[in-house]
Amino acid sequence: MSFNFAIITDNLPQILAGLRLTIILWLVGTVAGMALGFLLALLQTSRHWQIRLLVSVYQSIFRGTPFLVQIFLLYYGGPLIGLMLSAEVAGVLGLALYSAAYFTEIFRAGFAAVHVGQAEAGRICGLSEFQILCHIQLPQMMVTITPALIGMFIVMSKETAILSVMTVPDITAVLSGIGSATFTYVETLLTLVLCYWALVGLTTWVGAKVERHMQRHLLPAQGKIV
Repeated sequence: MSFNFAIITDNLPQILAGLRLTIILWLVGTVAGMALGFLLALLQTSRHWQIRLLVSVYQSIFRGTPFLVQIFLLYYGGPLIGLMLSAEVAGVLGLALYSAAYFTEIFRAGFAAVHVGQAEAGRICGLSEFQILCHIQLPQMMVTITPALIGMFIVMSKETAILSVMTVPDITAVLSGIGSATFTYVETLLTLVLCYWALVGLTTWVGAKVERHMQRHLLPAQGKIV
């Protein structure tokens, strides 16, 4: 039994379109989740226990339930409360809400890694809370949490495969459809594996360059602050 390359080449435009949609959904959903996670991590530092409790409940729900169940509830259950979303929008929103719960913990750990005395020293020097965040906390914590952030981006790139169950025409749905129509499951599944492998490899490479950049430019600043 030989590999039928014609199945891939004949459907290449459709496959590339699915890959493009996968990348868009992944990047938009994960970046939105990282932004939301950063906001939630800031809220965790609130003096009001009610706010901290709400953030903890959010994390518990989204980290304690399968992503597949979450997007089913969002897409198929949304209309019951008047929330009508397209499959693509539901996919992006699902990725953002799910990843935010994990990004929150990453940023929380980053804030905890910066000694509280440095923020207090900034206040004594007359810096505002925003200036302390931008000039003291963020430069130091980013060096520490960059590997975890890149790791979360890699995890979310693979989670996009689940969106195919909502009829999102991503790379998984496209290749699965081609395989079912032509009975060439080996060719299509191997191609799917190669697509995700390449995507993860590229993300790992970019992440390594970002991490080296962070260490090169932020560690000297961290030494001056300390």
